[in-house]
Amino acid sequence: MLVQGPTTASAATPLTVAQAMGQQNGSSATVRGYVVGQPTAASTVLRSNFTGDTAIALADTAGETATSRMLYVQITSSFRAAYGLRSTPSLLGKRLDVTGKLGPYFSHAGLTSPTAIAPSGPTTPTTTPPPTTPPPTTSPPPVGADDYYKDAIGKTGPALKTALHTIIKTNTKLSYDQVWEALKVTDEDPNNSANVMLFYENRSLSKAASGGNPDNWNREHVWAKSHGNFGTATGPGTDIHHLRPTDVSVNSTRGNKDFDMGGSPVSEAPGNRTDEDSWEPADHAKGDVARMIFYMAVRYAGGDGFPDLEVNDTVNNGTNPFMGKLSVLKQWSEQDKPDAFEKKRNQLIFDRFQHNRNPFIDHPEWVSLIWP
Repeated sequence: MLVQGPTTASAATPLTVAQAMGQQNGSSATVRGYVVGQPTAASTVLRSNFTGDTAIALADTAGETATSRMLYVQITSSFRAAYGLRSTPSLLGKRLDVTGKLGPYFSHAGLTSPTAIAPSGPTTPTTTPPPTTPPPTTSPPPVGADDYYKDAIGKTGPALKTALHTIIKTNTKLSYDQVWEALKVTDEDPNNSANVMLFYENRSLSKAASGGNPDNWNREHVWAKSHGNFGTATGPGTDIHHLRPTDVSVNSTRGNKDFDMGGSPVSEAPGNRTDEDSWEPADHAKGDVARMIFYMAVRYAGGDGFPDLEVNDTVNNGTNPFMGKLSVLKQWSEQDKPDAFEKKRNQLIFDRFQHNRNPFIDHPEWVSLIWP
C-alpha cells in the first residue's frame, strides 16, 4: 500500500534511522526503518494497546526497545488510516520509507510533515512475543436481568434519555480538591505509573507536575464550566467523567469554546485546531470528547440545583447551558470508538470514585437513539 502526499518520495538512497537522528537540521529526506511503536512522550513508546494514529516510532531493527535509538515520525491526517497504529496495529514490525522534514517531534529526534510513506521490501518479525492483554481487575456490570442499565434496555428517544438520567444521577460527588487525586488514578499513564496522560496532547507528564504554571497540568472541564455557570461547585464542576488532565496553557487556549471542525493548529498540542469560537481535538480525543459531552447532557437535567445542560448544533453558546456542535460530536463518536484506556477510566470512576458510569462508553449506539 502506498499513500502519497503532495510530492513523491525521494529517489535518493534512504537514510537509516541513526543517520536521520544525526541530521535534525530541518532538511527534507527519506528515512527507512522498522515500525517499533507509538510515541506518547519523549521517553515513552507504546508497543501494544495503541491510543492514536498521529505518530509512529522507527528504528533500524524491528525489535528495538530503546527510545534513544528511535526516530519519532508525525503521521498527518492523510496517512493515518494506513499508517496509524491504532487503525492498523499490524503495522508493528513493518519496514517503511518515509519522506519528510528532519526535526524534533515530542521533544525527541523526529521527522515531521511527511509527504510520502510507503512499505519498503521484506519485513522481519519483532523480537518480542505478540502482546497479550492482561485480564481487567474489574469487569463492567453484566448484561442481563441485573444489568446496571436494565431500566434503559429497549428504550429510545426521550424515554431512553430519561431512563439513563435516573440510573446515572445517583453518584458520589467529589470536592474540587479531590479531583486532583482522582485524575492521578483515572488518567494514569499505563506505561509509567508516576505520570498522567494529558488529554488533548496525548503525552505523558509527571503526576507531581500539577498546578498553575504554564508547563504544569491542571483540570480541564471538557464541558466548559461557563456554559451554565456551574463553576467548580461540587456536582457538574467536579464530575470527573468530563474532567481531564491537560497542559495549563493548552487548557487556556481551549478556554470555553464549543467543539467543531477547523481552525489553526495548536503548537503545544499537535493534531488539535482552534479558531475564534471552536476547538477541534486531535483524532485520538474526538470520540472521548463527544461521549463526555453526551454524558453531561444526560446526567445534568435541571435537578440537584444545577442547570439543565443540553447539546445543540451551534457554537458561540456563551454562558447558556448548551454545548455544540451536535452534528459534529455525533460524527466524532461514530468515527472514534471507545478504546481500552477510555473503558478502563469509566470502570475506575465507577469502582473507586463516583460509582456511576458514562453510558455512551458502554453503549455507543445509544447516541443515535437519543439524538437521531
